Amino acid sequence: MKIVVVLKQTFDTEEKIVIQNGQISEDGVEVIINPYDEYAVEEAIKLKEEHGGEVTVISVGPDRVESSLRTALAMGADKAVLVDDESLFGDEYTTAKVLAAVANKIGYDIIIGGQMAVDSGAGQGGPRLAEELGINHVSTAVKLEVDGTTVRVERDVEGDLEVVETSLPVLITAQQGLNEPRYPSLPGIMKAKKKPLDRLGADDLGLTAEAVQAKTQIVDQTLPPKKQAGRILSGDLAAQTSELVQLLRNEAKVI
Repeated sequence: MKIVVVLKQTFDTEEKIVIQNGQISEDGVEVIINPYDEYAVEEAIKLKEEHGGEVTVISVGPDRVESSLRTALAMGADKAVLVDDESLFGDEYTTAKVLAAVANKIGYDIIIGGQMAVDSGAGQGGPRLAEELGINHVSTAVKLEVDGTTVRVERDVEGDLEVVETSLPVLITAQQGLNEPRYPSLPGIMKAKKKPLDRLGADDLGLTAEAVQAKTQIVDQTLPPKKQAGRILSGDLAAQTSELVQLLRNEAKVI
């Protein structure tokens, strides 16, 4: 079975965001595998252990992304692919186009990714990639079973479960609760240094910057305003209710 994991590198969730000249500063920040993508890596390795096959982890980004790919290799993935060509960097539209080109180049039976990236929260990556490849996709998986070419997925639907059955090839996005990602072992870390990591660019994938040009543009970024101290309303319930309505209408301007 050819198992592909799509992975994004994100800031550590404990990092403080600093914006300079409308851009998020990356100076000195710690970067990690997007937490939801960790579930995808773990599930891919479990599928390989159960059914055999090969796990390839792919990502789009600058050189620093290699550290996250090496972590996935240390967890048990077999090989990695990094598209580090700046002409192919862009928004979710661009990334889906590029990842589809990589997936078609290396081949796949099942593709697994996180249900969203914690930095953008867009949740577009998986569905867009499946659409580019013309395959079925099931999102927010909390349980995954593969029997031959049949795939059974239990997916989170806002506090309830939905069971979906489909067939390979398919793209699955992982929700928290799908598994408990393993920590890379010392032998795994040593082996990861020797596992293949291919770097691809536009020419390797038969793409041009114009063909995958981003459909959106970030014109500015700002931090949210600091929270102000709350207000305590006094008086009887009727007076508090009247004052609250006035505040919501005249100060907060939400009604």
